[in-house]
Parts: sequence; structure tokens; C-alpha cells
Amino acid sequence: IRVFPTLSRTGLYRLLGDLNFEFTKRQRNSALTEREDLIRWRRKFITNIRLYRSEGRTIYYLDETWVNAGECANKVWVDKTVTSSRDAFLKGLTTGPKNPTGKGKRLIVVHIGSSNGFVEGGLLCFESKKNTADYHDEMNGDSFYDWFCGILPLLDDNSIIVMDNASYHSVKLDPAPTMAWKKNKIIQWLEDKNVVVDTKMIKLGLIDKVKEIRATEKYVIVEKAMETNKIVLRLPPYHCELNPIELAWSVVKNHVKQNNTTFKLNDVRQLLIDGVQRVTPEMWANFVKHTIKEEDKMWGIETITDEMLDELVPTSQHVLTITGETSTDSSD
Repeated sequence: IRVFPTLSRTGLYRLLGDLNFEFTKRQRNSALTEREDLIRWRRKFITNIRLYRSEGRTIYYLDETWVNAGECANKVWVDKTVTSSRDAFLKGLTTGPKNPTGKGKRLIVVHIGSSNGFVEGGLLCFESKKNTADYHDEMNGDSFYDWFCGILPLLDDNSIIVMDNASYHSVKLDPAPTMAWKKNKIIQWLEDKNVVVDTKMIKLGLIDKVKEIRATEKYVIVEKAMETNKIVLRLPPYHCELNPIELAWSVVKNHVKQNNTTFKLNDVRQLLIDGVQRVTPEMWANFVKHTIKEEDKMWGIETITDEMLDELVPTSQHVLTITGETSTDSSD
């Protein structure tokens, strides 16, 4: 059995100090937080939209969605006394609506609204031609631009248009070259900007020159809105809850599901139009109020998060310093 010498606390601390040990407080506190860029984007969005509301500007919200021909209610009431189709026939009853065989064809829908309701004449509805899971594949920059240009005259002057960051919302006016570009195209782009280029440079060097002169990127949609005295305000990524049109879509889709019995695309199109008309200005006003509450909640949570994270940051290192015969612990 190994016998250890008896040491005083001071002696033990001195020995550990001689062995180059340091007495520190272990940091066991941690927190899972959001990406900083998302927090900044959200704070900037909420700050700006609050400012625009205080100025009395009309704020419009636009978005896209889809509706399948096979949309129907997930649950229905079933008469358990009916045992078969023949039994239902003899009783003068029915066995209820048939289930769709699949999702069927799809309608792509685009609309825009404010606390005053959907914008009259703003509905765009067309049949999907692609069999893809993502309805965003159906829209492109040109088709969205055409619809957007037709919408702008219907909106109030000096208004705000809130939209997400879908690729067709973000077509650049003068896209900067990337490494995916052919070398001669990059050189041409630089020469168009009156940059003297050594054609013997490799692509990495050319891209460095692009970064040196690249100004703030401009977007086709943003510039078009500015021409008509309107401002585009981008939603933070992954924040659909800050767009009240999502609540309007739920009303429209629920109307389609509750009344879809034929599962035919033309019938579903009419149900969709009827569903849009059912969303009243009063409902829209409530949707916007709900969204404002979500904004306030997020703003408050971030403030609380800051305070909690501050409590996790140590105010001192709690290091034991060994000096001769004395020892001090800054935690005392």
C-alpha cells in the first residue's frame, strides 16, 4: 500500500503550483443559440417594419403556395350503422365521399394582401407542369417578374412589399462572376467595368479583381418596385410565421379540403377562388395583429437571451496564485 505524506492545504497548493498547475473555475455553462446572421437579419427586419408602420405606410405581404387536385379533409364522420354499399342503397344513404387515388395535378398560386384584405386582381393561379416535390420549381424569374409588374399599379403609393428570399424573388440586375463562369466571360465582365485585365491571369486572380470593384448587388424586383415608389422588405430566412399570408393560405386550403368531392383540377381551381374570397379584410387584419405579436415575442426573447447569456459569462477567472508561503483564491 502506497502511503502519501500528510500535507496542509497551503503545502498542497504550493506543490501543485510548483508542478505548473493552475486552479481555475470549470466552465460548464453552455447555451444553444441561433446563427448570428439570422438574429441580425430578424432584428433589422422587425426594426424596419415597425418604422414603416409608425409612418402609416401600407404593408403588403406576398407569397406562393400550391393546391393539389386530391386535397381533402383528413377526417370525416362515418355512419357505423352502414355495413356495405348495398346496405346504404337500401336505406337511401351513401357511403360518403370516395377517397382520392392520389395527390393528382397541382395548382401553383401567387397572391398578395394587406390588413385591408387580398389585393383585388392580384391572384395568379396556373397548372403545374412539373412532377416535383418543390412547387418553387414551377416559378422562374421571368414569370414572377411579369406578375409583379402587373401588381405594382394596384398597390398604394409609398407602400412596403414583404416577401421571402425565393430564388425568383432575388434575380440580380448585374450578377457578379463566380468561379463557375468561363474565363473569357469574366474578362469581358471586368472590361465592361473599365478594368484593365491581364489575360494571362488565372481565374482566381480575376475573381479577386471582381471582389475589389463589386458594388452593392442590385435585384431586378427591388429596382422595379423603387421605380414606382415602393420598397421591398425581405423576410428573414425560415421565418414564415412573420408573414400573415400564411394564415390566409390555411383558410383557403381548408375551404378546398372541406368541399372537394370531385378531385378534378378545374373544380379545385374554383374552390380555391371561392376560398380566397372567403378571407375577409377583418380576417386579414387579425392575421396581421397575430404576426405583430410574433414579432414582439421574438424581440423580447432575444433580449431575455442576451441577459441569460450574460449570466453565463464569468466575472473573474477564479485562479489560485501561489506566491511564497501565501496563497490567495480570487473566489473568496
